[in-house]
Parts: sequence; structure tokens; C-alpha cells
Amino acid sequence: MVDDTYTFGQIAAANSLSDIYAMGGKPLTALNIVCYPICVLGPEVLVEILRGGYAKLAEAGAIIVGGHTVENPEPKYGLSVAGLVHPSVVWANAGAKAGDALILAKALGTGILATAAKAKMFTTGVTAAIHSMTLLNKTAAEVAAAFPIHACTDITGFGLLGHTYEMAKASNVRIELYSPSLPLLPEAVDAATMGLVPAGAYANREYLTQVTFDEAVPENIRDICYDPQTSGGLLFSLPAGEADALVEMLKKQGIATTTIIGHVSFRPGKEQFMFACKRSAVYSKPLYFIHHDSTHFTQDLNFPHAMQRGNNA
Repeated sequence: MVDDTYTFGQIAAANSLSDIYAMGGKPLTALNIVCYPICVLGPEVLVEILRGGYAKLAEAGAIIVGGHTVENPEPKYGLSVAGLVHPSVVWANAGAKAGDALILAKALGTGILATAAKAKMFTTGVTAAIHSMTLLNKTAAEVAAAFPIHACTDITGFGLLGHTYEMAKASNVRIELYSPSLPLLPEAVDAATMGLVPAGAYANREYLTQVTFDEAVPENIRDICYDPQTSGGLLFSLPAGEADALVEMLKKQGIATTTIIGHVSFRPGKEQFMFACKRSAVYSKPLYFIHHDSTHFTQDLNFPHAMQRGNNA
């Protein structure tokens, strides 16, 4: 997606660090993992990739203690990160409770805009996506640590719907999301409308048969909900009464895209949600919906200004 090798290293490191932040932890050490065609690209390109990764590790307050390199036709870079969190305050994707609000701290659409970048289209959106992917989830995690977080996950390869479904399943609850409140990267909707959707989004769509959409939710928004993210934002589930304060604090710290995107309710029995399901096979499973009706959403959340792990490592 990016031609600049330093930025490539930054994105890879930010993505690798995210799991630690999603558990409420502090990164300590990291190992570089590199697959690289040294005879084709030479050492200079690799040096820039590693410099980018090092910059993000330094920003996180972690150190690189070693690594491993493999000769490979295609360059690949990632990190194995170790961190520290007290067992009594560790966040998991299990633990969301009925009455919680869901807050997402980064905008969606990186996978779709990465596809657009390959076609050399939507440069404004691509630039915004690159900026988003280089941002650590450090600030979001540190701010949220002062709040009663019931569950947390980061939105990465399974997309918003995949990771939210995992939270619903692990917590044995129903999650409802409100599509107009989803924070979206610039031009992500336009790119999705043009069909610039990555293969991973289609794979996520096939896997997530438990999702029920309101008929008013357009197809391009559905594609964004399935879109696999790189270095995506943290999704917090916390008591609804605390949600506005957390959003305000995150925005004050510069995370402007932070938004309340949904809420958690009791997992309903078969009789209570037959109207929303097309397949009886999902009756025994946690479920979440995408709603488009703002009045319905506001009433459910009871917010005056209304417009989320097992092993994360």
C-alpha cells in the first residue's frame, strides 16, 4: 500500500503493538521478524523498514531485543511483542454487559483504501488511511484505563463485524451497531461504492452468517463493516453512563474520530428475535444487528446526544 519503506515499518510496528494495548497492557520488548529479498532490494531498503519499526517501538516505550530474518522473494515485516499487565485489570473481549455502550477509537476503511491505493485512486483517503495506520493505540488505552472497561478488542483482520461478533459471542450478549455513527476514513465510502473491496472483506462476509442488517443499510457501508483493518482502533465496551466522558477525554487527547457506535443488550431468546433472523440455525448463538434508524438507536441507548477478548495477544 505504501511506497515509503520507513512508513511501511511504522505501520507494521503499530499493528503488532496493538494487541498489547487491547489487553490494557504496556509493551516492553519486541523481536523483529523479517522476510526479505536481500539480493533484489539490497540492505538500504531493509534499514529504512527497521528504522520505521524502531521509531514506533520507541514511541511505545518498548525496546527491540533481537529478531529473525529469512530470505524471501517478497518483503514482509512484523514484530513479536511482549508486554505487561496486572491480571486484575487485564482487558478481554469477554465481559461486555447489557447496558454497555460501544466506543470505537479509529475510523474504518483501511483495507478498502489500500485496495484503492493499488489502483492509484482516492489519494486523499489513502493519505488519511496511512496516517491512521501509523497511529499507536497507546493514547486510547492509557485514557481508557481510568474508566470501568468491561471488554476491549482491536479491530484488525476480521473487520469491525468479525471482532464485534467475537465480543458478543465471548460475552454471551447481543450487540447492536448504528451505521450512521460509524467513523469512516475520507473517501472510503466512494471507494467501496466503486467495488474497491479487498478479498479479505468477502472472506469475512462468508464467515459472518450471524449478522443481521437493517434493510436501510447500504451495500457500501456493509462492505466497510466487513473490511479487514490494519492497525485498526480499539473497541471499548463500558457502562453507558461513562461513555460520553470517555469520548470527550479521547477527543481532548487528539483522537478526533472517537465515536459511540452501538450498545450491548441481553442475548434474547428465540421468541424475542425471530423477527430479525432469517435462519433458525442462529437462534442459540449471540447476535448483533446493524441499525440505520437514528430514533430507534437513541431510544435504545438513552443518550441525549447519541448520533466493545479472550486472548488478544
